[in-house]
Amino acid sequence: MVHKKSGKRTLETALGVTSRPPEQTSPQRLLAINRGHWSIENRCHYVIDWNYDEDRSPIRTGHGPENMSRLRRFAVGILHHFADGKTSLAEKMHRLKRNIRLVFDYLRMTKNSTGHVSS
Repeated sequence: MVHKKSGKRTLETALGVTSRPPEQTSPQRLLAINRGHWSIENRCHYVIDWNYDEDRSPIRTGHGPENMSRLRRFAVGILHHFADGKTSLAEKMHRLKRNIRLVFDYLRMTKNSTGHVSS
């Protein structure tokens, strides 16, 4: 691995535990499963951290952090559900946070809703 800031190269070894016997899987299959899990996790976390700056949130006590995280993930899930492939999630979020009517239209909570935010 090459560290972005220092440029130094390091060798990392990752260990894992599975209940599957060797005859039921291979190291390549386990690696593919692990990478698939982390690609989904990273995609979701990246969107939330980048758009909500979740890591620097001032909400730190009680159930607040978990509740806000769930609300943010719910919002991102809704945006993914209605993704049109043309507008980035960041653009949609920016447009929606400035106009509550668009939020209601987007969630189809008004008579004339289309369910999509226009570009």
